[in-house]
Amino acid sequence: MEIWPGQPYPLGATYDGNGTNFSLFSEAADRVELCLFDDAGTETRIELTEVDGFIWHCFLPAVGPGQRYAYRVHGSHAPATGQRCNPAKLLLDPYAKAIDGPVDWHESLFDYRFGAPDVRNDDDSAAHQTRCVVVNPYFDWGHDHPLRIPYNETVIYEAHVRGLTMRHPDLPPHLRGTYAGLAHPAVVEHLQRLGVTAVELMPVHQFLDDHHLVQRGLSNYWGYNSIGFFAPHHRYAARGSRGEQVQEFKAMVRTLHEAGIEVILDVVYNHTAEGNHLGPTLSFRGIDNRAYYRLADDPAYYVDYTGTGNTLNVRHPHSLQLIMDSLRYWATEMHVDGFRFDLAASLAREFHDVDRLAAFFDLVQQDPIVSQLKLIAEPWDVGDGGYQIGNFPPLWTEWNGRYRDAVRDYWRGTPGTVGEFASRLTGSSDLYESSGRRPHASINFVTAHDGFTLHDLVSYERKHNEANGEDNRDGSEDNRSWNCGVEGPTDDTEIQALRARQARNLLTTLMLSQGVPMLLAGDELGHTQGGNNNAYCQDNPTSWIDWDRADQFSDLTEFVAKLTRLRREHPVFRRRRFFEGRPVRGTDLEDIAWLTPEGQPMTDAEWTSGHAGALTVFLNGGGIPEPDRYGRPIRDHSFLLLVNPTADERTFTLPDRAYGLTWAPELVTAPLWGLDLERGNGNGTCFDAGETLTLSGHCLCLLRGTKPAAG
Repeated sequence: MEIWPGQPYPLGATYDGNGTNFSLFSEAADRVELCLFDDAGTETRIELTEVDGFIWHCFLPAVGPGQRYAYRVHGSHAPATGQRCNPAKLLLDPYAKAIDGPVDWHESLFDYRFGAPDVRNDDDSAAHQTRCVVVNPYFDWGHDHPLRIPYNETVIYEAHVRGLTMRHPDLPPHLRGTYAGLAHPAVVEHLQRLGVTAVELMPVHQFLDDHHLVQRGLSNYWGYNSIGFFAPHHRYAARGSRGEQVQEFKAMVRTLHEAGIEVILDVVYNHTAEGNHLGPTLSFRGIDNRAYYRLADDPAYYVDYTGTGNTLNVRHPHSLQLIMDSLRYWATEMHVDGFRFDLAASLAREFHDVDRLAAFFDLVQQDPIVSQLKLIAEPWDVGDGGYQIGNFPPLWTEWNGRYRDAVRDYWRGTPGTVGEFASRLTGSSDLYESSGRRPHASINFVTAHDGFTLHDLVSYERKHNEANGEDNRDGSEDNRSWNCGVEGPTDDTEIQALRARQARNLLTTLMLSQGVPMLLAGDELGHTQGGNNNAYCQDNPTSWIDWDRADQFSDLTEFVAKLTRLRREHPVFRRRRFFEGRPVRGTDLEDIAWLTPEGQPMTDAEWTSGHAGALTVFLNGGGIPEPDRYGRPIRDHSFLLLVNPTADERTFTLPDRAYGLTWAPELVTAPLWGLDLERGNGNGTCFDAGETLTLSGHCLCLLRGTKPAAG
């Protein structure tokens, strides 16, 4: 085979139409062999003799797309000093654009003997290791371009590629569970009908099923176990044996963009699937263990801020480069619109403490491509001091776990929560304003993949994770849920009605809060996991959304669509700046006012009284200080939000400070006056200032001023 010197950059396998350049970083290597495999599995080894700055490289003019390859790295194997090179182990390219499939967890994949961790294992792992694949980078994107939907107009839908599509009756069987299935018209039309503007996909980087799960007949369904940061997961492709998953992923993105929907990826740059010191040698560990991983004071072991056994070494320039190159690749070559960073606090640990000014954030800040994307942090990890909500730099938004907890507590009647609820409803200025950020820094959610679904949140008070095989020890104990009187399924119609009401209360709060709402896929369809709040290993109907429930929960689906439409049509619910609580210029009406059910301003004593707190909230449609994206003044209707989280009926007096406005019912989460307000049909009913309305327990009512506010 003809071998040319090639170039050190770009790293990975890069096909240019004439051949393929191969490039691998390893400071630990003495020798590097590129291993090519034919269809019969026959291995051809090519020694890389060109080295520049610890980058080993060559160009092979005879090699093109579909070629399977991997590496063998020769160097020191001294675990006590943090060196773990072993040429008997076939290694995946950290920059591989496609990976062929899973591994089988044979003992040869480990660099020690089972039962004797101090004994070196030199068995060849090639027969049990997967392969990288050279891909063709060309794809006809047509007129595709970044949608750049403003944050304050964004509604996120957190979804799992496989879980969303596996049980959809309108999808052909071969497309279920795939990227192509997610791009099918039946799924896209549902997303458009809901009014979501972005899908946030759970991990699609190539990942592995953990060894201990495979032994129990389970799998890593969620995918937080990455082994390839450039490769779309092969199992989510209708065809993926020769790198076709790359083209299929791109086609999915293009289709969603055509539908006006952005694509955000949940990415896991904090650890890899190689685990702790007893994990397999699959890639990074055997290439340059000290560069890619954070080692403990005893370098035979790993620092673990992630709960998975290892932590990527973001203090090393080549690890940082890997992350930034991966982000740019998915943005420029795959056209994704943003990223949600799993356990993002671990990326800020330059030493032991979380550092807001860590090198990773500096690189993102100055990067002309990555800095313009949607950047969402999961602002915690499992290390000491890892809960960093509100502490990320200005470019970043954050999953707001305090929003989730406050809204759940308020609606289940926890005493003393009214103040916290008010802060979360208005964008969490206490967390974000001091750092110069705006309400959109708060990604608001009530449910997410980790925890109860919405249906289960109002149906269970205890987790039921027995199917995970861990004796129900896994999963959070802090669910802040309420089963409405009975644990799990019930035929009691009153409890069923209360659960439906609570679900609508939570959804309405989510969609009417300042910030960016995130809806968990399937919540609009009444998806249940049977009380499992940690279904990470349930790649089965427990996690797959049951579309057959669509008819039973059609009213809930329409209710969600109404909420997103209400949010889209009324900018008072999606302001770009925080409320100030001061009179709007030219009037003596505040931009927001907090009132008692009697229509009087809340006093300090009422804020701190310790009760769950029924509220009236006045939102002034004439008090929006910023122009729209075209520079035009924003004027909206004013709204009254009547909120009763208690079990008892409450009578609300409409305030007399609205200067001539009358109030039309927009929606209510429980039957009221015999009107079908759940569908927004008030039959022309209007109410004047000073009139009273009686809300049933656990109810929310939204009233709209009958003319746009002045201001």
